[in-house]
Amino acid sequence: MKEIIFERLRKIENLEQRQLLKDIVGGVLVNLINYQEEMNSKLENRIFNEIEDRESKTDIYVTLSSKDEVDPIHDYLFPIIPANLEQHKIDMKEVLDSFSKNQPIPFFTIFLQCDSIQLKQLDAQQRVFNGQLHTTDGQVVEVKVNLKKNVSYIREISHLYQLFLVNGLYWKTVNNPYIHKFYDVVLVDCPSLNADTEIKEFTINLEEFENKKRLDMVPLWNIERLELKNIGFPIPALDKVNYEHVLSIRKTGSQHGYLVDVEGENIRYIKRLENELTIVSPQDKSGLWKLLKITEINKDKTGEFNYEVVSNRRVDSFMNKFANKYMVSVKTKAEIIRLVNTFEAAEKMELVDVEILNEFQGESFYNPMNPFLMDPIGEHSGKKVMLLLFKAKEEKSFISNDILNFFVSEVQRHFFEYKCEGAWV
Repeated sequence: MKEIIFERLRKIENLEQRQLLKDIVGGVLVNLINYQEEMNSKLENRIFNEIEDRESKTDIYVTLSSKDEVDPIHDYLFPIIPANLEQHKIDMKEVLDSFSKNQPIPFFTIFLQCDSIQLKQLDAQQRVFNGQLHTTDGQVVEVKVNLKKNVSYIREISHLYQLFLVNGLYWKTVNNPYIHKFYDVVLVDCPSLNADTEIKEFTINLEEFENKKRLDMVPLWNIERLELKNIGFPIPALDKVNYEHVLSIRKTGSQHGYLVDVEGENIRYIKRLENELTIVSPQDKSGLWKLLKITEINKDKTGEFNYEVVSNRRVDSFMNKFANKYMVSVKTKAEIIRLVNTFEAAEKMELVDVEILNEFQGESFYNPMNPFLMDPIGEHSGKKVMLLLFKAKEEKSFISNDILNFFVSEVQRHFFEYKCEGAWV
């Protein structure tokens, strides 16, 4: 508005009239326009901030680090399984007992820095590799091993999903491209050994995968395990049956998200205030409560990692918060594109097209990242295929297929009436 007024003033040829109008405009109208713009801005911010963004408190960040480089006092990122930091010792007696019962246990776990298609081919081949056991008495024993996909981290994600349900929170697919690349090294053939034999070193040759092998790798996420005690004694709830247990989160940080780590039958519901959690439970005695703190990430202070830090965080916008609040499902192509573009991970790839097919014969990069949702979603037989076509915005890395898989898994969670597939163009 101000630009239009001053443009009109410049077109006045009479200099006296121009100066008079300039004084009037500068003294009254410009101040009025500035005031109006300021009030409009405040109103806009007030409307946008009326919808609370609770979802951001449950954003999951993940990365990967070698065991030696894990910071045990890091403020934001912690091992998914804390026991990964402990020193692993091979118990030969336990290994031989399990082997004799045809129930082999893994010697150790490795990380393969390969894309998902290479690993899919490796899984299908069920190959056997050569290994050597180096004993403390100087023997070198030739053995045969194969690789079995490690599912311990997937179980942790499944447990996290159950806790989201118990705590009454909205679930988003966890964008973790690393945990599906861990494999257990399992013994399949071994000569007779003494149960008292001590293993000094175990080496394996993975042939063409040897340069992709990484040992002692630990996946990290921004979830810290805590134990908190009640503030005072339990208070009878309004239903006169259950009790309210109040936990203070002032010291641990009210800006973070919290999940109560209990079985569903032990709590009825959870109330959240700014600095407190109130657990309504049939338990009538005070005690320690296990919590998972989903730490708010400060990207400037996370430090440097050799592997990329990725997340399922959405871009902060009014439209995203509005859609999340009312959960109205709009079954359109534009809604699918909006759903994908809401995530920060979409900076590196673009959803260019969505096709509905009777069947898909091409190479799909989709592998369910929410296997625990298969029962609610149901079987895919008889369903039409929703093919999501992506284009990379930059050079692909060994996790690009897994990021694509994350998007397809999230779309599948919303559009369960289709069998979703993902591919590159």
